[in-house]
Amino acid sequence: MVGIVDYNMGNLASIINAFELIGADIRVEKEPEKLKEYDKLILPGVGAFGDAMEHLRERGMDSAIKEYASSGKPLLGICLGMQLLFESSQEFGDHRGLGLIEGEVIAFDKSKFDHKLKVPHMGWNELFVQKETPLFKNLQEEFYLYFVHSYHVVCDDRYSIGKTYYGYEFVSAVNRDNIYGIQPHPEKSHNNGLKIIENFVKL
Repeated sequence: MVGIVDYNMGNLASIINAFELIGADIRVEKEPEKLKEYDKLILPGVGAFGDAMEHLRERGMDSAIKEYASSGKPLLGICLGMQLLFESSQEFGDHRGLGLIEGEVIAFDKSKFDHKLKVPHMGWNELFVQKETPLFKNLQEEFYLYFVHSYHVVCDDRYSIGKTYYGYEFVSAVNRDNIYGIQPHPEKSHNNGLKIIENFVKL
């Protein structure tokens, strides 16, 4: 059974629909003490990093997610959910994250753009696979997914399983042991996204 962490910071309907399309047994979970009952866990997120962490802490979800991650069962962070896996973020101040993966979240540096690009980075863009991973099984070495974000993670390459180019190259998918994160929205990315979701369910 797959659980979606509900902490009032995500568009859960589209994620639920995507998982149901592939026939997954999925439930939305608001109770932190029940997270351990799930075989796999999704941490979604739309909005600001600081607000999200505050919501997680208020509900006791931060500790519950860390406990779940230590169990060895698969955890997937999507968009802001991926960013929350890291140690800190510079979004609207300095904020501490869950610290499950070493690294930080920074704003796009528009001074590095070689031509005029808009932030947020919004729309279809390519993800370039950096290393073999079960999350991208039966996908090409590069494929399109749907992005919406103004901040991106910076981390050691040993955690990077996918990168994307927008003005410059940035990490768009990560993995550390049983913990996965993906910056684009697989639930909005048609067949490629559904394949990623299917692969996660099969982990």
